[in-house]
Amino acid sequence: MKKRTSLFKTYSGIIWLLCGITAGSILGLVFGKDVEVIKPLGDIFLNLLFTAIIPLVFFTFASSIASLEKSEKLGKLFVVVIGVFLSTVLISAIIMIVAVLLFPIHQDIIVSTIPLESIHNGSGGSQITQLLTANDFYELLSRKSMLALIIFSFLIGFASLRSAEKGAGFRIFLNSGNEVMKQLLHLIMKTAPVGLGAYFAYQVGIFGPQLFGAYTKPLGLYYAVCAFYFVVFFSLYAFLAGGKEGMKIFWSNNITPALTAIGTCSSIATMPANLEAAEKIKIPAHISNIVIPLGAPLHKDGSSMSSIIKIAVIFAMFGKDFTDPTTLLMAIGITVVVSVVEGGIPNGGYIGEILAITIYGFPMEQALPIAMILGTLVDPMATLLNANGDLVSAMMITRISEGKKWLSTTLTV
Repeated sequence: MKKRTSLFKTYSGIIWLLCGITAGSILGLVFGKDVEVIKPLGDIFLNLLFTAIIPLVFFTFASSIASLEKSEKLGKLFVVVIGVFLSTVLISAIIMIVAVLLFPIHQDIIVSTIPLESIHNGSGGSQITQLLTANDFYELLSRKSMLALIIFSFLIGFASLRSAEKGAGFRIFLNSGNEVMKQLLHLIMKTAPVGLGAYFAYQVGIFGPQLFGAYTKPLGLYYAVCAFYFVVFFSLYAFLAGGKEGMKIFWSNNITPALTAIGTCSSIATMPANLEAAEKIKIPAHISNIVIPLGAPLHKDGSSMSSIIKIAVIFAMFGKDFTDPTTLLMAIGITVVVSVVEGGIPNGGYIGEILAITIYGFPMEQALPIAMILGTLVDPMATLLNANGDLVSAMMITRISEGKKWLSTTLTV
């Protein structure tokens, strides 16, 4: 009896989350569009998450860097982080290219004529400037400036590190703020069953039927390949990070982050669940507090794969050959850029799609709506790989940084 109670206590969060999502899905199926009345419950939950994200990123990132004993350790960690992120993004892109070559997308896809959203034009230099910096301090307090906030937090943490004894008080403040934000996010996540349940009800009731239609084949191919990548390659990554025990501990702790990613379609909104899971996996805080906030806007296996499928579909619609080696190499390069420039918020900007369309020379008026529709329809699965990929990447980075016995050491502590 005691063992059953302990088991329920361990998985109570997941059980309640699944109950909320299941109940929401049933409500969506039964009541259809009428379920929109409970959508505010989901919006409140998301708004709480989004308002907590900014201070979370600042304190976790700045405190982690400020707490490092040596600046050389920080440099080595970032080299490992970049190496792992790039490797998984390239692997995911290559897998999708192979799938498209094995199961080609033909030209019988209907070109959509949905109205375009207003796109802010500007030079490449100005777009990069807006991506990496903000015009004023208050603009950092927005999830739209996530990369700029991360860079600012990095500089604050590094300045605190360089301040030595004179900066000790500020480092205490950063560490204290980090702990307060963790507790705040624990409180917010307790409302997840209701919030995500309402969100799922709305998606099923309003948007579910739109997942079928002219884009069935590319969508089916994308979801099938991504599911394969999620199960097989994430298991492989976890095995490389910690052997059989690594696989076991990853799959037993990634359920909540996975469901949060699918429910919110936001890598940034999944950060609290990822950080909580990383703590349970015993990933060192100085690694998880850098890898996961940095991975949310920068590391996107799912977006990499969606970039390939979008390019393949556009080529098919315009009767162009996607199998040319130069085209394929260029597509891989574009996916790397897309994985960096795409935001970590739901249906975040279309900079990556515009970049691909411009480079290949397709007419923007016809090609962009195709990419926008596909981007919306693949968003749940893409976010699942984007967000969950941060967690398994943190495990691999820990394996490289801390040695092959990192997991056995932490489990015995």
